[in-house]
Amino acid sequence: MERLVHALPAVVLFMFVAGMFILVFTVSSRGRRKDRQIGQGYVQLAHDAAERGWTYEARTRGRIDGYSGLRPFPASGLNLTACHYTTGWLRGRAFKYFEYRFMSVTSGTDANRQPQLRSVFIVEAPGPGAFMQILRPNMLDRLFDRRQKLPLGDPAFDKNFRVITDDEAFTQNALRHGLMPYLLTEPLADKTSLQLNDGELFTWYTGPLTPRMTDEKLSYLCDVLDRIPAHAWSSS
Repeated sequence: MERLVHALPAVVLFMFVAGMFILVFTVSSRGRRKDRQIGQGYVQLAHDAAERGWTYEARTRGRIDGYSGLRPFPASGLNLTACHYTTGWLRGRAFKYFEYRFMSVTSGTDANRQPQLRSVFIVEAPGPGAFMQILRPNMLDRLFDRRQKLPLGDPAFDKNFRVITDDEAFTQNALRHGLMPYLLTEPLADKTSLQLNDGELFTWYTGPLTPRMTDEKLSYLCDVLDRIPAHAWSSS
């Protein structure tokens, strides 16, 4: 019994070290598996673009500089990096999508810094429209976004979305004739922000591009545009 008591700390130490080793191995294995899946997704993006007659560039710089100042891009910038930059036509509309990569203060130390990823999708609108953002409420925006929000007069919509615009008449016409009820019932709207600027409709998410999300987001943007009546574009 006395020997068992003396051996117990060593047993506990061994179990702790073994447990840490298993944990590190498991996390590392999952990370490698995730990296492989992401890499396979990138290969599929290039394949899908070629198959559909779209143009694809694995990496480009400066092509997206004109979007500086809009979400989710920086306030200003030159030679911004876009990866898997793809353009084409879908449902009669020109589109582009890409992965925007940047370094932030939370990207890690100099030795192991990893880029932050935003997957961005942009579809051409039928007209120039007006600047309009349809955002999901969150704590950061409540604290720091002091811009005037436009109430639409629908309690459910005003509770679940924040609308920011520089043209109230256009926004009312765009939302009230079918888009508002669609956004209230469409599951994708729960986790997707929208932004209209200079005749282009944007959405984005944090993380790498994947073939599934690419098809989903492009179709969603087209569905949104389908629900904005033609007279809204002429009223802006």
